[in-house]
Amino acid sequence: MAMMLEVKNLSCGYGQKQVLENVSFSADSGQILCLLGPNGVGKTTLFKAILGIIKLQSGRILLDGRPQDKLSIGEIARLVAYVPQYHTPPFPFTVREVVSTGRTAHIGRFSSPGKRDEAIVDQALEALHITDLADQIYTQISGGERQMVMIARALAQQPKIMVLDEPTSNLDFGNQIKVLEEIKRLAGQGLCIVMTTHFPNHAFICQATVLLIQRNREIRIGSSDEIITEQNIKDAYGVDSRITSVLDNRGNPVKDCVPLANA
Repeated sequence: MAMMLEVKNLSCGYGQKQVLENVSFSADSGQILCLLGPNGVGKTTLFKAILGIIKLQSGRILLDGRPQDKLSIGEIARLVAYVPQYHTPPFPFTVREVVSTGRTAHIGRFSSPGKRDEAIVDQALEALHITDLADQIYTQISGGERQMVMIARALAQQPKIMVLDEPTSNLDFGNQIKVLEEIKRLAGQGLCIVMTTHFPNHAFICQATVLLIQRNREIRIGSSDEIITEQNIKDAYGVDSRITSVLDNRGNPVKDCVPLANA
């Protein structure tokens, strides 16, 4: 059976500039793949390649076993949903209207949502526990609530793969954990999740597979325990750290990556 996402010997960039070279990895249903690495090493470029926004210089991407370059934009949108880092609509839409835009891949840009689409939107709102926000103006709710709305919009798209660009960016500590818990829950329901973050601890929390892009663009991939090490963090970010362990509410050990500031 085909993996949900397969990237094989991918090289990509912009024009003649190559950003990533010979990258290979895969992710399947129910798996969280967490991309780590310093700014400028190509994480966003990799997302653009997966979403079909930029053409590959070489290699191939398979989505649910199908060559991505043989799929239309609409077909890619029905397989892959994207949750951006920032989103502010140009008009004061309600939360329900924003989530409804996730149905565009299924009903067409100029079509109106039918009863089935409305039911799917309601299910997405309920799944993220934000039904009470449905009639509120999206631009007037909190940052944490907006991020939940964006994930609900992606859910309404009914994808098999969800790509999230720094989903906890600019969120307070509590909202970061809420979003990460929802991501874990969605993966538990069978979604293939690919996400970026600047916080190695998020990979520990999500029990994710980690793809670490080093400053020299060398790729390291494996479990969070294998990849998030003091040496790898030093190589990638140029800072010292300590990998420690704390106990969660059930008494189970949870790893923690602590950066060390120079005195």
